[in-house]
Formats: sequence, C-alpha cells, structure tokens
Amino acid sequence: MTVVIGLTGGIGSGKSTLSKLFLAHQVVIIDADAIARLVVQKDQPVLAEISAYFGPEILINGQLNRPLLRRIIFSDENKKAYLNALLHPLIRTEMLLQLQHARGDYVIFEAPLLFENNLDVFCDHCLVVDVDEEIQLQRVSARDNTDIATIKAIIASQIGREARLSRADFVINNSTASLTQLKDEVTKLDHKFRSFSI
Repeated sequence: MTVVIGLTGGIGSGKSTLSKLFLAHQVVIIDADAIARLVVQKDQPVLAEISAYFGPEILINGQLNRPLLRRIIFSDENKKAYLNALLHPLIRTEMLLQLQHARGDYVIFEAPLLFENNLDVFCDHCLVVDVDEEIQLQRVSARDNTDIATIKAIIASQIGREARLSRADFVINNSTASLTQLKDEVTKLDHKFRSFSI
C-alpha cells in the first residue's frame, strides 16, 4: 500500500524546494497548487463563472489574472469565500483522483492548506516545513513582487505557526538551512518513509 505523506508549510517556507528534492528520489508528487492552476486553465468552464463574478478584467487573453485575483480575495473575505466554494470541490476531486492512482512506497501530497482544509485526513503522516515569518516576507516579496500587506494577509489567513507545528509528525526547519542540509534531511526522510510501507 502506498503511504501518503502530507507536505505543508506557510507561504514562502520552501515546500516546492522540498518537493523537488523528493522528486530526485523518484517519488510521486501530488501538488495541490498545480491542481488549482489546472482547474482554471484557459478554456476551462469555471473561468466564465469567475469572470462573471469578478468582472472581465480578471481574465487576460482568456487566462486568469492571478496576481489581481490574489489581491482581491485577500482584501475581501466574501469574495475569497465565493472563490473557495467554487474551486475547492473541483480541486479536491482531482487531488483524490491523483492520490488514488499514485504508486510507489510513498507519495508526497504537497498542499499549502493541508490542515486548514482538513486534507490531512487523506494522509498517513504530515511533514511541515517551518520558517520564521520575517523570512516568509522576504522570500515571497523577492520571488513574485507581492506587496508586504498582501503577504501578511495570506499568512494571517493560514493556520498559525504553532498550531501547524503541533499537528506535524515530522518538521524541517528551513529558516537557515542550506540546500545541502535540506538534501540530507530529505534523504533521511526518504529512507524513513520507505520503511513505513514494508
């Protein structure tokens, strides 16, 4: 039986970096963010509903204007709730389909809102990548030019750091870790996670 490892952490914590390191061990990665992008790709039926609600400027050449949408929903709880109600069932269906078809000793299920959306019920163990908030702000701002107020709103919308850590089975501290240290941590965890399926 394939063991499901939930991977989560706050925005800018390094989830994608860890996923790539696990991928190097030939592990299947199911990425909730990638699935979220998939369901709103150009020509997807749900885009018409999003455009009707948020206005035509939310689309550029038929594609979702993600930076604008992010700014809108993190400054308006009602609009955020509408979008979540619209997209979460589609995302969840695709996630469960991918989990059902995943093969291997274990699979990494990467989801930023693993605990917030109770997706940990589909996991056997949960791995949290943890960082200081100041580092989150620096990384996200440098990565995609998101303004600090929006980043802080995103952090505030996620489960608190202590609550996240309290639900973790495994933790990687990525505040000061080098890439070499992260690789070593992932190699150790890869051995451990493979042992769970024996």
